[in-house]
Amino acid sequence: MFQLDENYTGVSEFFIVGFPSLQPEYFAVVAWFFFFIYVTTVVGNLLLVVVFALEQSLQKPMYIIMVSLALSDVGFATVALPKLIARYWWNDGRLAFHTCLFQRHMIHYFGSLNSLILWTMALDRYLAICFPLRYPTLMTNQTMTGLTLFSWVVAHVFPGINTVNFSRMMFCGSNQIMSAFCDTMSFTPLVCGELRRHFSPGYGAAMFILYVPLGFIIFSYICIIISVLRMARGEGRMKTFSTCATQGCIIFIYYIPRFFVYSTPFFPNLTMTPDKRIATTLFYSILPPLINPFIYCLRTKEIKQILRHWWLKSK
Repeated sequence: MFQLDENYTGVSEFFIVGFPSLQPEYFAVVAWFFFFIYVTTVVGNLLLVVVFALEQSLQKPMYIIMVSLALSDVGFATVALPKLIARYWWNDGRLAFHTCLFQRHMIHYFGSLNSLILWTMALDRYLAICFPLRYPTLMTNQTMTGLTLFSWVVAHVFPGINTVNFSRMMFCGSNQIMSAFCDTMSFTPLVCGELRRHFSPGYGAAMFILYVPLGFIIFSYICIIISVLRMARGEGRMKTFSTCATQGCIIFIYYIPRFFVYSTPFFPNLTMTPDKRIATTLFYSILPPLINPFIYCLRTKEIKQILRHWWLKSK
């Protein structure tokens, strides 16, 4: 039951349920699993930030956007996972109303930010491969820094509007958050009134911030493929295709499952049990931050040489 509060929302706290069907004997295993993912994500991404900060040779546009992605991934993992870990380690799933609202805002903020960062990364690759002679003048450190700051600021807009709207709504029924964290999908069923009216604006904003960048990413990859096919050397083709294919897998994981999760309220044939929805949400939310350092950074020749040099120097 809700704990009534003096404010007009009608609720003072929520409780993170996590997986509804998970039996208590598996709580410790799940807690350790997410703890391992959290530590690996934070260490891997912060390692990139440290390497970038210490090595002046890496301070160029491509690595500026990689560091931006790494910081965003650390932010998302820190906002999303600690409370989920506490839920299964100490059965501490309680969140005050405004804390839950803040978490919802930051979850969607980092989701929007990552979408804009992937768009910026696609723009960088598009200019580097399709306009190699003009790339040094088109994409400077100042230009990339400006695009990065733009992404970090603009990503607040749509989540902020929805956060203000949720803060003014009345909640009724149970205060159980059937999710791994507070987000729009878990908030909306608890709002009093007709669900579609409350969910439609958030859905439209999510589709815009996610799929407008995706449209450009697809366009840039088509142009890149055409340019690569014109290359005379097969070795250059294979290297570029390998990089694009790896990044394409991350983009696929990031965008496609999101569409199905957010579209289920609008398509009767798209049905998901709470456990499947939570598993899908965690899949596209925590897998990219976990593997991004390996995909974008540790496969990069310059970073591997720097890390090898550090290792030999320490020995």
